[in-house]
Amino acid sequence: MAPKFGTSGLRGLVTELTDELVADYVHAFLSTVRPGTLYLGRDLRPSSPRIAKVIRDTAQAAGVDVADCGALGTPALALASMGAKAPAIMVTGSHIPADRNGLKFYLPEGEVSKQDEAAINAAYAERSRYKGHETGACRDAPEAEARYVARYIDAFGTDALGGLRIGVYRHSSVARDTMETIFRGLGAEIVPLAQSDTFIPVDTEAVDPETRDRLRSWCHEHRLDAIASTDGDADRPMLSDETGKVIPGDILGVLSARLLGAKSVVTPVSSNDMVRRLPEFDEVILTRIGSPFVIEGMARAAHPEIVGFEANGGFLLGFEARIAAPLSPLPTRDCMLPILAPLAAAQRSRTCLTELVAALPPCFTAADRVQDIDTEKAKAFLDALIRDDTARTAFFAPFGHIATTDLTDGLRVDFDSGDVLHLRPSGNAPEFRIYAQAQNEDKALALVRHAYQSVASAVS
Repeated sequence: MAPKFGTSGLRGLVTELTDELVADYVHAFLSTVRPGTLYLGRDLRPSSPRIAKVIRDTAQAAGVDVADCGALGTPALALASMGAKAPAIMVTGSHIPADRNGLKFYLPEGEVSKQDEAAINAAYAERSRYKGHETGACRDAPEAEARYVARYIDAFGTDALGGLRIGVYRHSSVARDTMETIFRGLGAEIVPLAQSDTFIPVDTEAVDPETRDRLRSWCHEHRLDAIASTDGDADRPMLSDETGKVIPGDILGVLSARLLGAKSVVTPVSSNDMVRRLPEFDEVILTRIGSPFVIEGMARAAHPEIVGFEANGGFLLGFEARIAAPLSPLPTRDCMLPILAPLAAAQRSRTCLTELVAALPPCFTAADRVQDIDTEKAKAFLDALIRDDTARTAFFAPFGHIATTDLTDGLRVDFDSGDVLHLRPSGNAPEFRIYAQAQNEDKALALVRHAYQSVASAVS
C-alpha cells in the first residue's frame, strides 16, 4: 500500500518512503506554502534521521532555510514554527510500528486541514518543484524544546506539582527527557522507568495488558502518585493514577477542559459520552476522528473559550487560558497539557487521581485494535454492516438490541441498554479499531473483548 494521508499526516512503510518519494512530497508542500524558512523535527524511530536528512537537503536545494529542531515532540515543533510564522514538517509514525513512518505537515498557523492535504496531494501528483532564493541555509534550533518547557512551567508555577512522586515511562517517546524537565520544574520528584534503545510502538489509546501490569507493579514498587508517558511523537498522553491504572485519554480531556474553564468542547464521536453530561460545558461538538476534523469543529464553536481533544488524549487549546499565569493557545494535538492539568487539579483539591476520576459521571470506555488486517476484507465487512440491516442485526445481536446508529466515522451502534460499540478502520495503518462504552468498566472491557473476536474473524 503506497503512503497516504490518514487521520493525522502521511504514513507508509519505511521501504515505501523512499528518498525520491519524500523529496517529491517536500516539494509538493513547499509549493503550496512558498516559505522562506522550514522548521524540521523527528521522532526516535531508526528510519527518522534518514528521512529528516532528505527533507533538509531537499528544502535547502530548493532555496529554503531550515531550522533543524532535531529529536523533539510534535507539539514542541508546532509551537516553535507557529511562533516563527513558518511551516514545519515532523518525521514520525506516531504510535505505529517501527517498520512504518510518516510526515506531519504544519502551516504557519498550525496543522494542515483536509483541504490542505488535498492541495499537497495534487502538487505531488503534478510533481511540482519549488524554487526560492539561492541555496538555503541550515541551523540547529535547540530553543524549540526550551520554549515548550518554559510554556508549562511559567503557566502552572514552580510548585504546582510539589510533593508528587511521578514515574516517567521512557520507552522510546521522543519527549521522555522533556517530560522529566517539566515535572521537575513544577516541583515533582521523578522516577525514570524502563528506557529502551529499541523503538517500542506504544499506543496510548489501546495499552496492552503487559504494559498495564508493569504500570501497576511500578506504582506499588516505587510508591508513585502517577506514571506519565506519551506515544512516539508526544502528541498523545498516557497517565496512570497512583494504582497504575491508565486513565483514558478522553477522561484526561474532560478533566483538562474543566481546569482551563472551557465553554465549548470539540471531540470525535468516539470519545466518552461523559463530556455531554457535564454542566460546565455550554457546547459540545462531535466530529469525525482525526485532529483536522477537530480543528474544523473548533472553528465553528460558539464560545471563545474553546478546546478540542480526541479519545487518544491529544489536546488542542484554542484560547489563552489562565492557571497560575497565562497559557498561550496551541491548536495542535499536545500530550503535556492533558497530563499536567489533571495532576494540578488533584493537587488543588488535595485529592488523588483515583478520587478525581471517580467524581465524574459514570461512563466507562474501552478500546482495542485488530492488527495486520486485510484492508479490502475490512472495507467489505464494514460496508455490509452499514448497508445491510439483516447483516447488522445479526452481527450485533449478541451485544443487545440496536437503538440507533451513527455514521459520522465508521459505524457507531447505541443499544437499548445504553451500551455502545463503535467500529472503524484505522486511517494510518492496517488496523481495525473497536471502541465500547458501558455503565461500568467490566462491561466495557467485556464488550471490546467479545467484539474483537467477531471482528478479527471477519477482517483478518
